[in-house]
This record gives sequence, C-alpha cells and structure tokens, in this order.
Amino acid sequence: MVAILGYSRPQILAAVQAMYSAVADTPDGAFHFPVGAAASRRLGYPEALTGRLPERLLASFAGVGCPFHGEAIRPGDRVLDLGAGAGHDSLIARRLAGEGGRVIALDLTAAMTRKLCHEAALAGVDDLLVLQGSAEQLPLAEASVDSITSNGMLNLVPDKRRAVAEMFRVLRPGGRLQLADVVIHRPVSVDCHEDPRLWVECVVGATVKEDLLALFEEAGFEEVRVVGRHDYFALSPSAQTREVAESFGAHAVELAMRRAAGSPTLLQRWRHRLDPRTWWRRLRRRGLLGLAAFALALLSCYGTLALVALLPLLGIGLALNEGAWAGAIAAFVLLTLGALVAGLRRRVGPWPSLLGAVGAGLVLYALFVDYHALVELTGFLVLAAATLWDLRRRRRQEARVLGLD
Repeated sequence: MVAILGYSRPQILAAVQAMYSAVADTPDGAFHFPVGAAASRRLGYPEALTGRLPERLLASFAGVGCPFHGEAIRPGDRVLDLGAGAGHDSLIARRLAGEGGRVIALDLTAAMTRKLCHEAALAGVDDLLVLQGSAEQLPLAEASVDSITSNGMLNLVPDKRRAVAEMFRVLRPGGRLQLADVVIHRPVSVDCHEDPRLWVECVVGATVKEDLLALFEEAGFEEVRVVGRHDYFALSPSAQTREVAESFGAHAVELAMRRAAGSPTLLQRWRHRLDPRTWWRRLRRRGLLGLAAFALALLSCYGTLALVALLPLLGIGLALNEGAWAGAIAAFVLLTLGALVAGLRRRVGPWPSLLGAVGAGLVLYALFVDYHALVELTGFLVLAAATLWDLRRRRRQEARVLGLD
C-alpha cells in the first residue's frame, strides 16, 4: 500500500514497483504492512485454501483480506487475478476453477511476476497465464473472463474509475467480481506531494467505503455488497502506520458483486455522481460541511437582500416572508455551529467551537431579539473566523499524523 495523493503517475508506479519488488525478493525484510503465511492466516484464509501453496510463495503474500469470501469463482471459469503478486490467490483460484478452468494472473511488478512464474512451474500448475501490466489498461478482450479476484490492488491505482471500468469491460455479462481492499472513513485532504517519504504509508491512496461502492455501481456492477470487514492495520508492525490508519478510520473490506447485462448510460452515470447524498457525505468527511453551511447562511442573508433590491428594477415583485427568511438563515448558522462542535470529537480543540458559538449568538440575537445590521455583520465575521480556524486546525492535525509538520 502506498500513499499517492499529489503524486504523478510515474512516481506512483515507481513507488509501487519498488516496494513490491522488495516483498518478492526479500519477504523477510521489514515492511509497514503484514507479510507472509502468518498474515494470510490472520486475514481469514482457511487452511483448506492455503495448505498446498508453496512456502516461498506464501512468504511473499501481501494481501489485505480474503476476497474468496465473495465466492465469485465457479468450476470451469476463466479467472482474472488483478494485482496477483507472487500468486497466492492465483493458485487458489486455479484450484477452484478446476477442470477446464484457467487463471490469468496480472501484476504491475516484474519481480512478482517472475516469482509467480517460477513457483507455478515448480508446482506443476497448468492453465496459468502470467502477465505484467496495469489495471488501468488490461491487455484482455471485452467480455473475456467469467470472474475477477483482487486483493489490495485498487488502493494503489491512481485512476480508480478507469480501473473499475476496465474490470467491467473484460468481465462477461453476469460475470462475478470479488475483492479485498483498503477503505477509509474520511479522506486525506492535506497536500503531501512534497514529502517523498510518504510513499511508504498505506492509507492516503485508499477510498472512502461508500465512494468505492458507488464507483462500482456507477460503472454498471449490481448487487454490490460487503461480505467481510476487519482491522487490517492492527496487524501492522509500524506504530506510525497504525496511528495514521486509526486517524483516518482505515480498515479492509471484502466485496462481492456481479456485472450487469449492459453498460450504464451516460445519464445513469451522472445521476450517480450528482447524488446530493454523495456530496453531503463528501463535504462532511472532508471537514468542509461547516464552510458550506456558512456559505449558505451568507447567501440566505445577503443574497436574498440583493435579490429583493434588484428584482424591482426588472419590474418583478417579490413578497418576502420574513419569518421563513430568518428561519432559513438561523438553520444554516446552527448547522455551521454544529459542524464546529463536531470537531471536538476529532480533538481539534474547543476554541473554534466557542468562537463559533459567539458568532452564531450574535447573528441569532440580531435575527430574533433586536435587529442591528452591524451586530449581524459582526456575528457573521466571527463565525467566518471560527470556521476557517477550525478548518486550519483540522488540516494541521492531519499533517501532524502524517508526519508533515
């Protein structure tokens, strides 16, 4: 897993290849994520699946979960293992596909594909095609595989939307997808592209779980469901990685889904992207809900005033319900204050909330007790200062956790 926020595509690919080349060549080295047979067992792989795997192959296991809980592979399937690594899951998939089945193992890292080819040959595994390539541009024909399995790959991919579209393209209609990957509760929002040391972190390239599920649904997958969840980062030997994971709510999920019979229309894709619930969730988790609510409060107050002043110049009359108007302003002001108070749970500190309470109190006093334009304006300015202060403190806390300060 690699931190990719702010990195160029060549830097991301180089970082991924360097790390996983080390896992392939020196699996007993020091890594910030769990590696090897012990990790495989603790992530839920039953002995029935791993008992006959070569020891050298098991040693280079670096997955984040057990995607086989998705039960996507059927006897006779043509299976694609995306991000195959040294082949831990590829060999399991080959056994599950049985007579007449075939597995295509694709990985970005040359050292991993070399190791997989070597171990598969020693184990006498047939009908296993090993390819080096990117998930963003799969070297396969449309509708050419029956099922796809993937373990810890998607959080390493710069263009996740394109990778998911490629999975949809190569799966036959009705084909099945199972995967395990890292998700986060809230996204990383600080700019960390200037610190190359962060490529060893494992959270920054992950996606918010609901956004990841929506990404698959938007691409045309159906029956998208979570079949497993666990605290993958509790297994990390790195205290810093565990702290970063805890701060962002990072964990691993196992998903299962089915490819729809046809591709979604452009209208259906944009309906997914413009869903107001999605935008609300993104604003809240990025810590921008308070700023958005404050902007709406300003718009409700001064935007309405401007509208009332301008419309008569155009010959348009507007009857304004002052009670409803004041209620709308108050609602957005209180929502702004609520977002500031929510920062207390993230250890941002009480001062932005206290300052915001003062600002909100001034605005509400002007609205419902004794109106003075200067009092109202002062309240909005104080509330703005509190909102920006809260945002700055959140970003600084995030930078501290990532070791950027």
